[in-house]
Amino acid sequence: MRLIVCWGTQGAGRHSCGTAYRALKDAGHDPKVEKAYGSKVLPDVLNVSSGRKEAKRLTGSTAVPVLILDDGTAISESKTIAAWAHANPAQAGVASPKPAA
Repeated sequence: MRLIVCWGTQGAGRHSCGTAYRALKDAGHDPKVEKAYGSKVLPDVLNVSSGRKEAKRLTGSTAVPVLILDDGTAISESKTIAAWAHANPAQAGVASPKPAA
């Protein structure tokens, strides 16, 4: 599993990327963190980092955080990622499940 964030994973509770990361860690997941840099307020033409391009390709938006599960499923927005993490705690030796219905 991969988590695309803006600049880092700090600021849980105050910053969406940190909140998503903390929710995943609290649920026992250890996502590979990829930094996107840029900003969601910039036009797409200025968000040229590979992370922002990947977010756009997967979700239609350059906004992060974006969680990418091992099966390629993308989940965007910190609240949605946190809800997924809560509903899908990590199990030792088991690949990340698909999002709960």
